Amino acid sequence: MGLFEVKDIDKKIYEKELFDFLPDKMIDIHTHVHSKKNKKTKNTDRQVLWPSLVAEENTGEQLAETYRLMFPGKKVTPLIFTTANRNEDYKVTNSYVAAESKKLEFPALYFSMPWEKGRQLEHKCKSGKFLGLKSYLSFAKEDKPEAEIEIFDFFPRLQLETANQNGWIVMLHIPRHGRLGDPVNLRQLLDIDERYPNAKVIVAHIGRAYLDSDAGDAFNVLSGTKNLMFDFSANTNENMMYLALKTFGSDRVMFGSDLPITRMRTKRIIRNNTYVNLVPKGLYGDMTGVPHMEEISGAEAETLTYFLYEELLSFKRAAIKLGIDKNEAKAVLHDNAKRIISGVKHD
Repeated sequence: MGLFEVKDIDKKIYEKELFDFLPDKMIDIHTHVHSKKNKKTKNTDRQVLWPSLVAEENTGEQLAETYRLMFPGKKVTPLIFTTANRNEDYKVTNSYVAAESKKLEFPALYFSMPWEKGRQLEHKCKSGKFLGLKSYLSFAKEDKPEAEIEIFDFFPRLQLETANQNGWIVMLHIPRHGRLGDPVNLRQLLDIDERYPNAKVIVAHIGRAYLDSDAGDAFNVLSGTKNLMFDFSANTNENMMYLALKTFGSDRVMFGSDLPITRMRTKRIIRNNTYVNLVPKGLYGDMTGVPHMEEISGAEAETLTYFLYEELLSFKRAAIKLGIDKNEAKAVLHDNAKRIISGVKHD
């Protein structure tokens, strides 16, 4: 077997449900590239555990192979960045992404640390040909409780101002247990939209609104924003996609995969006000005590396809429900990402 198995059910879903719906060219705005040789430590308690069980690494070549296996007949270009935790050398992992970006001609983002200053970031982004920044809540100060972390704790204003001045992309994974509907997140997102209009800020995973209850009144609150964009990476909630498209328009919603985790064979369900990923028993190791994961077997397990197919099927249903045409769907799946990537210029 190659990188992962392609089953008859996967081929059937792709050929009957996705091939004609997807444009010939796609841009995946949200992917992680990392090599196991650079992996030093386990995830911290500020990170979700289960994604690390899906793939030990995702090199640039493996990412390209994933697209070849999952999307025959299509050309998919990723925007890449690393996966990092507090105990790893971010200089090494960023250098690896820069090398993969140059070798494979994939656009890339720099994984920034909150203590890096504007001039430092300008030098690193320009020298590495990075198009902007990605960071994560785990890099906020260790003495701050995880539930209290705010956006500016890991993306300080000085960095956002630098991104604004340079017209960079900012991939924003928002913090806090309230996710998209959290009042602090909403207040700061409104602030970012107003103060940094030249930065191309992408709110990842539709603000982590995997359940309807994760959104609260966020779509009403954010309906007046003009610049924020939203990717639906690793999100299979059709309702959240529908509301994002309806509220912000097809020119501000984008396709992202969050690969390699969406190589996972799964069906996401909602139980007890949280999401649960149903996976084939034994495929990803021992899931005992792993939050958000549940193993199934037998005929039910045989119906499971890729997480990424489930995501795209949800987007298709949302698009049909909203009545958007193929050109608007193509904007989400390709054109919006092409526009913002092409808009980043290095002197």
